[in-house]
Amino acid sequence: MYDLHDFLSPVNIHALNDDSGYNDGQFAKHIAVYEKELPDITNADIVLVGVDEYRGNAVFDDNLNAADIIRKKLYQLHYWHFDVIIADIGNIKTGASLNDSYAAIKTVLAELMRLNKTVVIIGGSHDVTLAQYFAYKELGKTIEATCIDATIDLRGESSIRSENFLLEMLTGEPNFIKHYNHIGFQSYFVHPRMLETMDKLRFDCYRVGKAKENMDEMEPVLRNTHLLSFDINAIKYSDAPSGKCSPNGFTGEEACVLTRYAGMSSNLSSFGVYGYEPGEDMNELTAVQIAQMLWYFIDGKSRSKQEASLADSSLFNEFNTMVAEEGTVFLQSRRTGRWWMQLPDKKLIACSYNDYVAASRSEIPERWMRAQERS
Repeated sequence: MYDLHDFLSPVNIHALNDDSGYNDGQFAKHIAVYEKELPDITNADIVLVGVDEYRGNAVFDDNLNAADIIRKKLYQLHYWHFDVIIADIGNIKTGASLNDSYAAIKTVLAELMRLNKTVVIIGGSHDVTLAQYFAYKELGKTIEATCIDATIDLRGESSIRSENFLLEMLTGEPNFIKHYNHIGFQSYFVHPRMLETMDKLRFDCYRVGKAKENMDEMEPVLRNTHLLSFDINAIKYSDAPSGKCSPNGFTGEEACVLTRYAGMSSNLSSFGVYGYEPGEDMNELTAVQIAQMLWYFIDGKSRSKQEASLADSSLFNEFNTMVAEEGTVFLQSRRTGRWWMQLPDKKLIACSYNDYVAASRSEIPERWMRAQERS
C-alpha cells in the first residue's frame, strides 16, 4: 500500500472561511479534514479529494484553486446526514506532466477503492475521468461507466485531451468497460455518425431532452453505474456559468436530482465533477451549484443505507410476468419503491416502474432488450 502523504497536499481550512468561523451545523464541523495529518478514514463512507489538473483542457494556469473554491462552498452548507461519515484528504499534487498527474490520481483512487470507500473528486478538466478509470484498471475491476456531458468526447481529430479522452477509455486494451452510458448530450454538439458508432457498440446515449422528460428513467442507469463523471457543461449557462457552456442543458435542480440518484447507488464507487474553471465563473455561482450537487449526493448516500438487500425477499414485492415469451420477475423494494427486473440468465438489473408497465402490457421493455443485446 502506498503512503498517500506523498501524493496529497493538505487543506488550509481557515483560508477557506470568508468570515469569523463556522457554526456547529455546517459541514466544516463534521468532516475529518487533512490539515496537518491525514484523517483516519476507517469508518468513512465518502472520501473527498481535490484535483487541480487542467492541462488536458489546454489550460496552463497553476493557480486555479478550483478544488478549494468548491470545497469552500461545500463547507458552508449545513450537515443533515449524520449517518454518512465524510473525510476530506486534501488535493492530489499536480505532476510535472499530465501523465504524471494521471498516475498520481490513479494511485490515490485505487488505494481508496481497495478500502471500499466511495471517492468524490472535485476540480480538474473532464479528461481526468481517464485517470479515474485507470484506478479500476489498476484493480482489474470490470465496470459500468456513465458520463453526464453536453458533448461526447470522442473527437479523435482534436489535440485537446478533454475532447478525445473517451477514445482511450472505451477502446484501449485491455479494456475494463463492460458498458457505457452517456446522459445529457445535446444533438447539435454531436456528429450523427458518432451516435451510430455508440449504438453499434451497444452503449446507451440519452439526449438531454429525453432525460429531462422523465428524470426517473435515469435513476436505474445511475444505480447500475460504478464510475460517474459529471462535466459541468451539461448544466445550462444561467445555472453554471463556468467552462465550456451552452444556454441549454440541465437546470441546477435537475443536476442535483441526478447526483442524488448517483448517491443512492450501492454500485457506485467513484464520482467526479469536472470542468469547473473559476476564472469563467460569475460570483462563484458554479462552485455553489457543485457544492449543492455534492450535498444531494450525500443525501442519496444516506438513502442508500435504507435499502434492503435483494437477498431478503420479505422486503420486496414480487411480480411475475412474461417478456419475449419468457417468464420473468420484477421486484419492488418496500422501503424505497425502486424496481429490479430479472433477465433470462436470472441476473437482476435495476429498472423503472415504466419497464414493469411495458412488460405487463406484453411489450418488451427497451432496457431489457438492450441488456439482452449486450449479453
